[in-house]
Amino acid sequence: MSRILQITGDAFLFAIVIGGGAWLYIRRLKRAEDPAQMVFKCLFSAALGVSTFLFDRHLAKMLQDDMLGDFVPAALMVGSVAVSGIILSIMWAPQFGNFLCNPITNLMDGGNEEPEPKPYYSIAISKRKRNKPLEAVVEIRKQLARFPNDFEGVVLLAGIQAEDLKDLPGAEITLNHFCDQSDAPPKQVAAAMNHLADWQLKLAQDADSARAALEKIVMRFPDTELALLAAQRIAHLGGAEKNLLAAHDRQPMAMPEGVKNVGLLESSEHLRPAEIDPAKLAADYVKHLEQHPLDTEVREKLAIIYADHYQRLDLATGELEQLIEEPNQPPKRVAHWLNLLADLQIRHGADYDTVRGTLEKIVERFPDLAVAAMARTRLGRLKLEFKGHKETPGVKLGVYEQNIGLKYGSRRRL
Repeated sequence: MSRILQITGDAFLFAIVIGGGAWLYIRRLKRAEDPAQMVFKCLFSAALGVSTFLFDRHLAKMLQDDMLGDFVPAALMVGSVAVSGIILSIMWAPQFGNFLCNPITNLMDGGNEEPEPKPYYSIAISKRKRNKPLEAVVEIRKQLARFPNDFEGVVLLAGIQAEDLKDLPGAEITLNHFCDQSDAPPKQVAAAMNHLADWQLKLAQDADSARAALEKIVMRFPDTELALLAAQRIAHLGGAEKNLLAAHDRQPMAMPEGVKNVGLLESSEHLRPAEIDPAKLAADYVKHLEQHPLDTEVREKLAIIYADHYQRLDLATGELEQLIEEPNQPPKRVAHWLNLLADLQIRHGADYDTVRGTLEKIVERFPDLAVAAMARTRLGRLKLEFKGHKETPGVKLGVYEQNIGLKYGSRRRL
């Protein structure tokens, strides 16, 4: 029974060795530059090895029978092995050298690993720069036929359609076709819709179509940072449209005559431009936020007016806390609003513990981010900030004799 197990184990081990060698050989054969030459070398080496073995075996038998003496068979055996070794070394020297050097050269050139296939748009970009947009479109479509979901190619194609061919509907179809795919990455979809909104504003002066493109982001990715950024941009589309229309249809502007002899005037106070009324700004901001409650920029400005103009730190705190508690806001923005709240608290009489608690919220929320390290640094110098905002008491100066330097004998008295 033990003999059978031993034979079985030897056979299994032999099969593993043969299988491993065959696998290595096939793998090496696939990577060879000339597979036919590789096969020929292997067959020739095997034939040479077998023939040398049989020849030396015959010579060993002659040496045993003492047919030609001891020297001649031994010399022939050594010579046959040497000749076979020289032939094999010459034949396999390149492969053996590559085997030794490949681990080092692979670190520099990547070895035999095939590069990852990716599209190339250099030809299309070159043709676009040479004012050949149709030929550039053909080159891009060739690449997209191989890589249909490549975002770079889709945006490049849509850009040529919109900006070079003046085919904005075609560019919209191209981007919508990409965005309608279920596996399209959210960030790429948002970027595509923002590109479309840019072209709607810049090329067509159509704020409604731009708003529709941005609203697709809000509807597709609700309660995300992408939706918040899109809503922020929607809130400011009105101003962008006015600027574009003004640049497109410029009216002559009459410049008033400047003040003459301004250096001879007793006062120039009346020449200062009228300051914008903070109360009117606050009313405009409140009205704007009723329509666009996610506009973080306007809400931040309203909080500053509440604190600095109306001296209502409670109202400013309410506006900033609404921003801070808004979900999906970037950590950097939340830390900015908490730092702004701390600034307003210091300026308008909050105590040390209140301001410290505000800054500690940054550390509690984002302990592993850079904003937490900055908050810790500010906490370390918070008492100095409070001292800097305290009013410096007035110092009553004494009454000194005037023109003391012009009187005779003053140096002697000093």
